[in-house]
Amino acid sequence: MASTSKPTAQADSGACSRGNAALARAFEFLGKRWNGVVLGVLSDGPAGFRELSRAVDGISDSVLSDRLSDLAAAGLVARTVDHGPPLAVSYALTARARALVPALAQITLWSQEHLPPADS
Repeated sequence: MASTSKPTAQADSGACSRGNAALARAFEFLGKRWNGVVLGVLSDGPAGFRELSRAVDGISDSVLSDRLSDLAAAGLVARTVDHGPPLAVSYALTARARALVPALAQITLWSQEHLPPADS
């Protein structure tokens, strides 16, 4: 006969701690300014550096370059070089990043519904 006892508080605490640690790791990365926004822009499809720069209002070229490097190092963005002519570089989401898109969409909806409007 299967046991019907409830998990112990210690087991619940361990699961909670692991969940908190995973959430903290996710937001340590996604909370870095512009990372989530760049991923959101790329969810519409591949884009070149200039397209991204125009789409992410307020980001400097050097910061965009840094964020793209971070995202590529994390395996979330793939950088493709077409040697042309002319030379063209494009950025696209990897499968790992595409798995994150539904969560980003939900965060966007939550923000629209529950946060005050941004000052214009």
